[in-house]
Amino acid sequence: MNPYRKPFFGDPLFPFELVYHDKKNPAGELPDHLHDRYELVYVHKGCGTFFIDKTFYEKKPGDLFIIPGNTIHRSAPDEANPYVTSAAFFSPAFAKTESLDDSYSPLRSFDSSRKHKSYKLELPEPLQAEFEELLKRMDLELRERRLGYREAVRLQLGELLLRLNRYAATLSPEDSSIDHGVGPAWMKEALRAIDEHPEQDASLAEMSRRSAVTPPHFSRVFKQLTGMNLTDYVNAKRIILAKELLANSDDSVGLIAERCGFNSLPHFHRVFKAFTGMSPAAYKKSSHLS
Repeated sequence: MNPYRKPFFGDPLFPFELVYHDKKNPAGELPDHLHDRYELVYVHKGCGTFFIDKTFYEKKPGDLFIIPGNTIHRSAPDEANPYVTSAAFFSPAFAKTESLDDSYSPLRSFDSSRKHKSYKLELPEPLQAEFEELLKRMDLELRERRLGYREAVRLQLGELLLRLNRYAATLSPEDSSIDHGVGPAWMKEALRAIDEHPEQDASLAEMSRRSAVTPPHFSRVFKQLTGMNLTDYVNAKRIILAKELLANSDDSVGLIAERCGFNSLPHFHRVFKAFTGMSPAAYKKSSHLS
């Protein structure tokens, strides 16, 4: 099963959505999914696990998860003590404003998370209180919809991102790249290998050989932890890479297919359209126009 692409149906001129203080249960969570919007997930209480990109994280109160667009992720609340979270979804353009300081980017923490493949911060208690207050105020604005509420929410998001970025800037590289992951070491290594080189051979036979486990065991544990089979996961990683290359390079579609590990151009077209809803050529054209 391919990762689910989460749709958003709100006002395209107000690309922001807040799911506030939401109690989760295992049956109500989305399967592995991704979307173009950036996402912040704050944990108020409860516990569970979070699979993001290639890492399994424990979820507990005070944790903040920073998820850039087009990042595969899936949550699993604890059955006995399900978590309560607030999640903000927004387009990068919504968060960016004309800045008096060219050195500051509101999306700094997202860029860092993507670069270092580290998506979790454990907030100190004073910052937890500040985040909870800002989320509460955003929720109130969205519910009351008073004059200027869209601008109020945009400003509050900007303040939240500023506090996040200031805190993240105080952390050492070691602090911000701590391996919070759970799961067997061989699985972490397999996910790291796929993430760094999705174009290489990642067949079940090859990955189980590298991991020194049997193919049935590799397949079973991989599906249990990620919620996807190996082929779909590798294809998802390859399509994410293909989207980046289509948007940011002048290479032909055929060359990009090869660089992403697809030996057949028709197969690349089928997989790309299944994930994105459009052909590679159409995606390349739309990216260069925007």
